[in-house]
Amino acid sequence: MGLMVSLPLAAQQIQQVPLIEVEGYAERKVAPDEAVFFISLEEKGLKVNDAVSVLNRKTQNLSEALKKEKIRDYKLVADNYSVDVNRIYRSGSAKDSGYVARQNLRIITTATNPDLQKIVEGIQKSGDMSYNLHFGVAEATRKSLENTLLTEALKDAEAKANLIGTTLNLKGLRVFHVTMEPNYRPQPVYMMNAKAAMADSEEMLIQTDDQTITKRVYVKYTY
Repeated sequence: MGLMVSLPLAAQQIQQVPLIEVEGYAERKVAPDEAVFFISLEEKGLKVNDAVSVLNRKTQNLSEALKKEKIRDYKLVADNYSVDVNRIYRSGSAKDSGYVARQNLRIITTATNPDLQKIVEGIQKSGDMSYNLHFGVAEATRKSLENTLLTEALKDAEAKANLIGTTLNLKGLRVFHVTMEPNYRPQPVYMMNAKAAMADSEEMLIQTDDQTITKRVYVKYTY
Protein backbone atom coordinates (compact mmCIF):
# COMPACT_ATOMS: atom_id res chain seq x y z
CA MET A 1 0.00 0.00 0.00
CA GLY A 2 2.84 2.34 0.82
CA LEU A 3 4.32 1.84 -2.69
CA MET A 4 1.00 2.64 -4.32
CA VAL A 5 0.82 5.93 -2.44
CA SER A 6 4.46 6.89 -3.05
CA LEU A 7 4.27 6.57 -6.86
CA PRO A 8 1.70 9.36 -7.33
CA LEU A 9 3.62 11.48 -4.83
CA ALA A 10 6.85 10.99 -6.78
CA ALA A 11 5.10 11.97 -10.02
CA GLN A 12 3.68 15.05 -8.33
CA GLN A 13 7.12 16.03 -7.03
CA ILE A 14 8.58 15.74 -10.54
CA GLN A 15 5.83 18.00 -11.88
CA GLN A 16 6.76 20.58 -9.26
CA VAL A 17 10.41 20.72 -10.36
CA PRO A 18 10.97 23.93 -12.35
CA LEU A 19 12.07 22.97 -15.85
CA ILE A 20 13.02 24.45 -19.17
CA GLU A 21 13.37 22.22 -22.23
CA VAL A 22 15.56 23.01 -25.21
CA GLU A 23 16.33 21.26 -28.47
CA GLY A 24 19.88 20.66 -29.62
CA TYR A 25 20.54 20.03 -33.29
CA ALA A 26 23.54 19.24 -35.47
CA GLU A 27 23.91 18.22 -39.10
CA ARG A 28 26.56 17.42 -41.66
CA LYS A 29 26.43 17.28 -45.45
CA VAL A 30 28.11 14.10 -46.65
CA ALA A 31 28.80 13.02 -50.20
CA PRO A 32 27.60 9.49 -51.00
CA ASP A 33 30.54 7.14 -50.65
CA GLU A 34 28.92 3.78 -51.36
CA ALA A 35 27.28 2.23 -54.42
CA VAL A 36 25.23 -0.94 -54.03
CA PHE A 37 23.79 -3.04 -56.86
CA PHE A 38 20.75 -4.98 -55.60
CA ILE A 39 19.81 -8.15 -57.48
CA SER A 40 16.90 -10.43 -56.58
CA LEU A 41 16.96 -13.97 -57.97
CA GLU A 42 14.03 -16.36 -58.10
CA GLU A 43 13.85 -19.79 -59.69
CA LYS A 44 11.08 -22.40 -59.77
CA GLY A 45 11.34 -26.16 -60.16
CA LEU A 46 9.30 -29.29 -59.61
CA LYS A 47 11.95 -30.51 -57.18
CA VAL A 48 13.90 -28.59 -54.54
CA ASN A 49 17.22 -29.54 -56.13
CA ASP A 50 16.07 -28.28 -59.53
CA ALA A 51 15.19 -24.82 -58.24
CA VAL A 52 18.28 -24.59 -56.04
CA SER A 53 20.74 -25.72 -58.71
CA VAL A 54 19.56 -23.12 -61.24
CA LEU A 55 19.71 -20.41 -58.59
CA ASN A 56 23.22 -21.40 -57.56
CA ARG A 57 24.33 -21.53 -61.19
CA LYS A 58 23.13 -17.95 -61.79
CA THR A 59 24.97 -16.74 -58.69
CA GLN A 60 28.14 -18.53 -59.81
CA ASN A 61 27.82 -17.09 -63.32
CA LEU A 62 27.62 -13.59 -61.87
CA SER A 63 30.66 -14.15 -59.68
CA GLU A 64 32.69 -15.40 -62.64
CA ALA A 65 31.50 -12.58 -64.91
CA LEU A 66 32.61 -9.98 -62.39
CA LYS A 67 36.02 -11.61 -62.10
CA LYS A 68 36.43 -11.61 -65.88
CA GLU A 69 35.75 -7.88 -65.98
CA LYS A 70 38.72 -7.39 -63.60
CA ILE A 71 36.73 -5.01 -61.42
CA ARG A 72 38.59 -3.30 -58.61
CA ASP A 73 37.41 -2.88 -55.02
CA TYR A 74 34.06 -4.63 -54.81
CA LYS A 75 32.33 -7.21 -52.63
CA LEU A 76 29.64 -9.70 -53.69
CA VAL A 77 27.31 -10.58 -50.83
CA ALA A 78 24.52 -13.21 -50.92
CA ASP A 79 21.81 -13.24 -48.28
CA ASN A 80 18.13 -13.98 -47.57
CA TYR A 81 18.35 -17.42 -49.15
CA SER A 82 15.06 -19.34 -48.98
CA VAL A 83 13.20 -22.27 -50.55
CA ASP A 84 9.41 -22.39 -50.34
CA VAL A 85 6.56 -24.40 -51.75
CA ASN A 86 5.29 -22.79 -54.93
CA ARG A 87 1.64 -22.38 -54.01
CA ILE A 88 -0.71 -21.20 -56.75
CA TYR A 89 -4.12 -19.74 -55.98
CA ARG A 90 -6.87 -20.06 -58.58
CA SER A 91 -10.62 -19.63 -58.26
CA GLY A 92 -10.45 -19.59 -54.49
CA SER A 93 -8.43 -22.79 -54.18
CA ALA A 94 -4.73 -23.46 -53.63
CA LYS A 95 -2.49 -25.91 -55.44
CA ASP A 96 1.15 -26.74 -54.77
CA SER A 97 3.29 -26.80 -57.90
CA GLY A 98 6.91 -27.56 -57.08
CA TYR A 99 9.22 -25.19 -55.25
CA VAL A 100 10.58 -21.67 -55.57
CA ALA A 101 14.11 -20.71 -54.49
CA ARG A 102 14.99 -17.08 -53.78
CA GLN A 103 18.18 -15.20 -52.99
CA ASN A 104 19.27 -11.57 -52.79
CA LEU A 105 22.66 -10.49 -54.08
CA ARG A 106 24.48 -7.25 -53.37
CA ILE A 107 27.51 -5.90 -55.19
CA ILE A 108 29.03 -3.31 -52.88
CA THR A 109 31.67 -0.82 -53.97
CA THR A 110 32.61 2.83 -53.64
CA ALA A 111 30.49 5.55 -55.25
CA THR A 112 33.53 6.81 -57.15
CA ASN A 113 34.69 3.45 -58.46
CA PRO A 114 35.64 3.94 -62.14
CA ASP A 115 34.56 0.34 -62.80
CA LEU A 116 30.83 0.89 -62.20
CA GLN A 117 30.11 0.40 -65.90
CA LYS A 118 32.12 -2.84 -65.85
CA ILE A 119 29.89 -4.09 -63.04
CA VAL A 120 26.84 -3.36 -65.18
CA GLU A 121 28.41 -5.27 -68.06
CA GLY A 122 29.24 -8.18 -65.76
CA ILE A 123 25.62 -8.38 -64.62
CA GLN A 124 24.37 -8.29 -68.21
CA LYS A 125 26.78 -11.02 -69.32
CA SER A 126 25.87 -13.35 -66.45
CA GLY A 127 22.31 -13.95 -67.64
CA ASP A 128 18.79 -12.58 -67.42
CA MET A 129 19.20 -10.37 -64.36
CA SER A 130 17.84 -6.95 -63.47
CA TYR A 131 19.22 -4.72 -60.75
CA ASN A 132 18.67 -1.55 -58.78
CA LEU A 133 21.63 0.71 -58.11
CA HIS A 134 21.60 2.74 -54.89
CA PHE A 135 24.03 5.47 -53.89
CA GLY A 136 24.25 6.32 -50.22
CA VAL A 137 26.41 6.88 -47.16
CA ALA A 138 28.13 3.77 -45.84
CA GLU A 139 27.33 2.57 -42.33
CA ALA A 140 30.95 3.04 -41.25
CA THR A 141 30.83 6.69 -42.35
CA ARG A 142 27.63 7.34 -40.40
CA LYS A 143 28.99 5.72 -37.26
CA SER A 144 32.20 7.74 -37.44
CA LEU A 145 30.14 10.96 -37.39
CA GLU A 146 27.71 10.01 -34.62
CA ASN A 147 29.83 11.05 -31.64
CA THR A 148 30.80 14.32 -33.33
CA LEU A 149 27.18 15.18 -34.14
CA LEU A 150 26.00 14.19 -30.65
CA THR A 151 28.59 16.46 -29.06
CA GLU A 152 27.58 19.35 -31.32
CA ALA A 153 23.86 18.80 -30.61
CA LEU A 154 24.43 18.78 -26.85
CA LYS A 155 26.51 21.96 -27.06
CA ASP A 156 23.74 23.57 -29.12
CA ALA A 157 21.21 22.66 -26.43
CA GLU A 158 23.52 23.98 -23.71
CA ALA A 159 23.99 27.30 -25.52
CA LYS A 160 20.22 27.75 -25.86
CA ALA A 161 19.65 26.91 -22.20
CA ASN A 162 22.33 29.38 -21.09
CA LEU A 163 20.77 32.08 -23.25
CA ILE A 164 17.36 31.48 -21.68
CA GLY A 165 18.90 31.39 -18.21
CA THR A 166 20.76 34.66 -18.73
CA THR A 167 17.76 36.40 -20.27
CA LEU A 168 15.35 35.30 -17.54
CA ASN A 169 17.91 35.56 -14.72
CA LEU A 170 17.62 31.87 -13.81
CA LYS A 171 20.35 30.74 -11.39
CA GLY A 172 22.06 27.36 -11.12
CA LEU A 173 20.95 25.71 -14.33
CA ARG A 174 21.70 22.00 -14.36
CA VAL A 175 20.71 19.06 -16.54
CA PHE A 176 17.62 17.18 -15.40
CA HIS A 177 16.90 14.84 -18.34
CA VAL A 178 18.24 14.13 -21.84
CA THR A 179 16.36 12.46 -24.71
CA MET A 180 17.94 11.55 -28.05
CA GLU A 181 15.89 11.33 -31.21
CA PRO A 182 16.40 8.05 -33.11
CA ASN A 183 19.09 8.28 -35.77
CA TYR A 184 17.86 9.53 -39.12
CA ARG A 185 18.97 7.38 -42.04
CA PRO A 186 18.87 9.26 -45.35
CA GLN A 187 17.35 7.40 -48.25
CA PRO A 188 19.55 6.34 -51.19
CA VAL A 189 19.98 9.28 -53.52
CA TYR A 190 19.78 7.43 -56.81
CA MET A 191 18.13 4.31 -58.19
CA MET A 192 18.40 2.77 -61.61
CA ASN A 193 17.07 -0.35 -63.29
CA ALA A 194 19.20 -2.47 -65.57
CA LYS A 195 16.67 -2.49 -68.34
CA ALA A 196 16.48 1.28 -68.51
CA ALA A 197 18.42 3.59 -70.81
CA MET A 198 21.80 2.57 -69.43
CA ALA A 199 21.70 -0.85 -71.00
CA ASP A 200 23.28 0.39 -74.23
CA SER A 201 25.31 3.30 -72.90
CA GLU A 202 29.06 3.19 -73.14
CA GLU A 203 29.73 5.17 -70.00
CA MET A 204 27.83 5.88 -66.83
CA LEU A 205 27.53 9.61 -66.16
CA ILE A 206 26.02 10.01 -62.70
CA GLN A 207 25.88 13.02 -60.41
CA THR A 208 24.71 12.48 -56.85
CA ASP A 209 23.67 15.07 -54.29
CA ASP A 210 25.12 15.30 -50.79
CA GLN A 211 23.13 13.61 -48.06
CA THR A 212 22.34 15.23 -44.73
CA ILE A 213 23.08 13.30 -41.54
CA THR A 214 21.49 14.78 -38.44
CA LYS A 215 21.43 14.39 -34.67
CA ARG A 216 18.72 15.89 -32.46
CA VAL A 217 18.51 15.91 -28.65
CA TYR A 218 16.03 17.30 -26.13
CA VAL A 219 17.48 18.44 -22.82
CA LYS A 220 15.52 19.46 -19.74
CA TYR A 221 17.26 21.80 -17.32
CA THR A 222 16.20 22.58 -13.79
CA TYR A 223 17.17 25.58 -11.68
